[in-house]
Amino acid sequence: MNKQPIETARDADLRLSPQAMQRAARRARELAAQTGTAIVVSRDGVIEHIRPQLEATESSVQEPPAPYGDKP
Repeated sequence: MNKQPIETARDADLRLSPQAMQRAARRARELAAQTGTAIVVSRDGVIEHIRPQLEATESSVQEPPAPYGDKP
């Protein structure tokens, strides 16, 4: 088994995978809060159901629309 830190991997996809996993987890929590569903996790061998709550700042923030060509 390779014991090198993942940040030193030659493959960029592998090297950046921790950040991608954090974004995916954040999005899963947001979606679970919006839909009222639980996230199932295992901590120290114990399965837990977590129900994330929407935070006031997260629910009101929206991304601006992407610009398309020269349309206003």
